[in-house]
Amino acid sequence: MSMVFAVNRKVHFNYFIEESIEAGIVLTGSEVKAIRAGMISFNDGFAAFKNNELFLYNVHISEYKYSSIFSHDPNRLKKLLLHKQELKRLKRKVDEKGITLIPIDFHYTNHKIKVTLGLCKGKKLHDKRETLKNKDIERDIARELRERNR
Repeated sequence: MSMVFAVNRKVHFNYFIEESIEAGIVLTGSEVKAIRAGMISFNDGFAAFKNNELFLYNVHISEYKYSSIFSHDPNRLKKLLLHKQELKRLKRKVDEKGITLIPIDFHYTNHKIKVTLGLCKGKKLHDKRETLKNKDIERDIARELRERNR
């Protein structure tokens, strides 16, 4: 059973996603409760290597209001858990020009909160225009089909 807590809706508009990877994440108890309450923001978040370990940057988990006074820091770095071979492979790919690790969503799997990371390449302005044009065309086609089926 998998339950999605938060989704980065802009990732498909701003990036080409070449591959997605599910990673574990090191959290404190109040962070887990805050994520389950939907108090997470990661629109400009990314993952980067620091001392051969992978960390999430710019992920804001608001303080859980029912926790004690010893609550978590909302902007702290979150360590990601992956196998050593996966880390080496990702490091090789990220070292290529223009490839970044972007969090796509946070979800609940097997009693653990996981993050789906996308191996992304940024879109240029003309690619974004093309995406918008295709979306408009699909919307028009769906509207025509609905009207025809009435």
